[in-house]
Amino acid sequence: MSAEENTKEFVRNLQRAWRDEMTSALNYRTLAEREGNPDRKAILIRMAEAEDRHAARWAARLKELGAKTGSFNESLTERLRRAILVKSAPDVAARLLEERESDADHLYGAMIRTAASESDREALREAQREENAHSLMLEEMSTSGVPVHHPRRQLDRILGREKWHVTAGGWIGQAIYGVNDGLGAAFGVVSGVAGATSANSEFILLSGLAATVASALSMGSGAYLATKSEREVYEAEMERERREIEANPDEEREEMELFYQLKGFAEPEAKMLAAKLAEQPEHLLNTLAHEELGLSEQTFPNPWRSAISATIATAIGAAIPVLPFFFWSGMEGLTISFIISTLAHFVVGASKVLVTGRSWLKSGFEMTVVGLGEALITYAIGLMIAPALG
Repeated sequence: MSAEENTKEFVRNLQRAWRDEMTSALNYRTLAEREGNPDRKAILIRMAEAEDRHAARWAARLKELGAKTGSFNESLTERLRRAILVKSAPDVAARLLEERESDADHLYGAMIRTAASESDREALREAQREENAHSLMLEEMSTSGVPVHHPRRQLDRILGREKWHVTAGGWIGQAIYGVNDGLGAAFGVVSGVAGATSANSEFILLSGLAATVASALSMGSGAYLATKSEREVYEAEMERERREIEANPDEEREEMELFYQLKGFAEPEAKMLAAKLAEQPEHLLNTLAHEELGLSEQTFPNPWRSAISATIATAIGAAIPVLPFFFWSGMEGLTISFIISTLAHFVVGASKVLVTGRSWLKSGFEMTVVGLGEALITYAIGLMIAPALG
């Protein structure tokens, strides 16, 4: 990469860093406003002020490089994320913010490698150190009552059991999946019946409502049974592991030592960690279950909550193609249904950015193409069987 290209990349990253710091400062202040604990509130305000300093520093450096920061206006995605943050429990919000600090740490690491001067590298290292300190503070907030350097906290971090991945993607991802499933099923039914009946509104409305109810109940019952089965398997495996610990505690502790040695710990360190875990049998049980079986209780949501959320989300999605036929009939109703269903596919696809972090435009376009393809195929099938229906 030439020096000019290197400078351009550095400027782009600096602009991104400026924007990220502005967003983080806004998030910290938003949480501080609703924080009832005065100590936590003061910490959040200080963290916001630190992010403001970082943003001001990057703005000044961009000006020196002859580049602009641009105006700071939150995107729709950022507003949705902040709304989710505000509605989340304090510990969950802290975990979500900790993930952002981790992203900032990675960005600064990349910028340090492309920085043209030692002064830039030093400024970035200083910001990176502060971001790491913020991560520790947020980690403390997210698991109140457990000190940062407690073995349990360290083991959670080592084993990659950070709960925000489940929290951030869990219910949001399930809702998006449910809406998409209902929307796709009902859109296909409406298109197929319209092709077979020359857009007879009564047939379309009847079949569309049946598809809505059937899809919603099917998704809800499926989510309930799947989650319940997974939890039952988890509980059975945990009970077997618990009996093994009670029958052969020394053997299970040795097993834990070997797991840590495989992770790169020296034998004395592995023995120390396993011994600390053995002092708290429940922690040893959970860690062994995670290591041996890949099981973690946090991955299994409440079956009834899963069933209700899946049912509601699917019903909402399935109702979209059907609603126009309550007010319009024939080809007019079909045209309106086609338009709003296509837009809905794009919106649902674009909303996946909340979970995946991908381009909202690409995700929306991808979902729209899939929805249109499904509708065209079912409409063509309807046309083919229309003669048989007279």
